[in-house]
Amino acid sequence: MHVLIVNNTVIPALKYGGTERVIWWLGKALVKMRHKVSYLVAKGSHCPFADVYEYNPAQPLNSQVPAGVDVIHLNHGASEQPALPYIITMHGNMNHRQPLDVNTVFVSANHATRFGSNIFVHNGIDPEDYGVPVLDNARKYIHFLGDAAWRVKNVRGAIKVAAKARLPLHVVGGVRFNFNQGIRLTFSPRVHFYGMKGGEEKNRIINNSKAMLFPVRWHEPFGIAIIESLYFGCPVFATPYGSLPELVNEEVGFLSHSSTELAYALQRINSYSRQTCHEYVMDNFTAGHMAGKYVSLYEKVLNGYTLNPVAPILQQVQQEKFLPFN
Repeated sequence: MHVLIVNNTVIPALKYGGTERVIWWLGKALVKMRHKVSYLVAKGSHCPFADVYEYNPAQPLNSQVPAGVDVIHLNHGASEQPALPYIITMHGNMNHRQPLDVNTVFVSANHATRFGSNIFVHNGIDPEDYGVPVLDNARKYIHFLGDAAWRVKNVRGAIKVAAKARLPLHVVGGVRFNFNQGIRLTFSPRVHFYGMKGGEEKNRIINNSKAMLFPVRWHEPFGIAIIESLYFGCPVFATPYGSLPELVNEEVGFLSHSSTELAYALQRINSYSRQTCHEYVMDNFTAGHMAGKYVSLYEKVLNGYTLNPVAPILQQVQQEKFLPFN
């Protein structure tokens, strides 16, 4: 089939850009499955394995669909309903009760449930982007991976846990700031801030880490950073919010909203198998797994079915700005 993947940003993503990387990996995996893929994306995009068309938000979507497309895969809201069979992946959260399209797909079971749906596809990474991990190397620090400027990602909480565990912390995706401000520490951890990193440099940092800290204070829809870290053999120590309980089991990490419990669990890093963490990703969260599940949804809408019996809608508005962490 010919799949048109639509998004209003530039591909490929060089550093930060979760949705951009997901749709790139998806398209590449679909091509390997012998489907034709085209992208309708923002100006400046390029791709070696698919045709690229420039998306113009000022023009009707249907007027921009190239000839021969069988199914449209939207990754952002459209101003009009596609004239062809379509699905829409919702990658983020919203906190208001606005009905979504009946063909909305979510990125985790928790994500879907919060909107009264059971239609989801877990994101998957392309192992070719990461190379073969070194799983028997000496590792001396733990890491945080995410946009540290986004307060729900809780880099301050990660620093607090690292201090209690007396472990050096490397922050990828963060900016340097006075981490003692607002945090009472009995031990000041060694914290290294890398800023936004991508490609081989980011891979090297993760592949030299003992574990990942991810104490988010919102309902994480998915969390590619989790899968990337597990791929390199890093167990994940995180809060039990959103998709985390379905991504991190007891063999590959530990979940708690208590900084003390997370710090205590970090003392047992060596009890986790790096090989198990890596194989867990390869068995469940590759782009191939993701593409196969999307193909089944494409086939469903091509056969005239809708994905959800009623329009998904947020079941409960979250009143608190940040979920508990202490």
